[in-house]
Amino acid sequence: MEVEGAIVDWFKGLEPTTQALVGTLFTWGVTALGAAFVFFFKSVNRKVLDAMLGFAAGVMIAASFWSLLNPAIEMAEGMGQTSWVPATVGFLAGGAFLWGIDKILPHLHLGYPRKDAEGVKTSWNRSVLLVLAITLHNIPEGLAIGVAFGALAYDIPGASLSGAVILALGIGIQNFPEGLSVSVPLRREGFSRRKSFWYGQLSGVVEPIAGVIGALAVVMIRPILPYALAFAAGAMIFVVVEELIPESQYHRNEDTATVGAMLGFAVMMTLDVALG
Repeated sequence: MEVEGAIVDWFKGLEPTTQALVGTLFTWGVTALGAAFVFFFKSVNRKVLDAMLGFAAGVMIAASFWSLLNPAIEMAEGMGQTSWVPATVGFLAGGAFLWGIDKILPHLHLGYPRKDAEGVKTSWNRSVLLVLAITLHNIPEGLAIGVAFGALAYDIPGASLSGAVILALGIGIQNFPEGLSVSVPLRREGFSRRKSFWYGQLSGVVEPIAGVIGALAVVMIRPILPYALAFAAGAMIFVVVEELIPESQYHRNEDTATVGAMLGFAVMMTLDVALG
């Protein structure tokens, strides 16, 4: 509690957009930390990796409700709007947005053969497609953090600095296996440790960009705030259902991945309810 309080106090002296930038730079840093494990290991046990992917899915599901949808409903009520409308419209719009990107952006899910690449057809090699798949995961995560911090520009129910910090912390925790899941497979395919690390951390670069965009959008246009929170939640749930859960169970480690998801959900829920 003391550590969490000290972090929150430090954030109080920053503008919301700067807070969003710092929060997403942290999550990018955790992605790089996971990618750095390639300097020590050439491979990771498949069950361990699937458990990590399941954990990431659990964190994102819990964050989508406690850190995004629930505050969106509270904010809509506080702003005199019909509470369920922004949550529903924003949630579905976020899913539709990621669905569109998923159909356009060339990418390849972890563990899948090259012929199963999604998006528009391209001659890009497997390594680039793997990086783009994780980058796709990170867009809604960056938006979520940015919107959560941007909401602090207004004194309305549902927006809290501690909640935004906890969201960044939770997403940072689940970013660790994402960096690892890119760098280690690249190393196994013959890339040098340095190149594998570079591509692994590169997948997290989009988070600070999306975070700042999300924060600026809600700071400039207050009425869209509950919609923006729900939008980020919908985008995150799309990623979980479309990519993280199938990837974690592709190699028939269903029980391991499910236990990881349950633990991830419990950890994020505890962080948000106990400290948020």
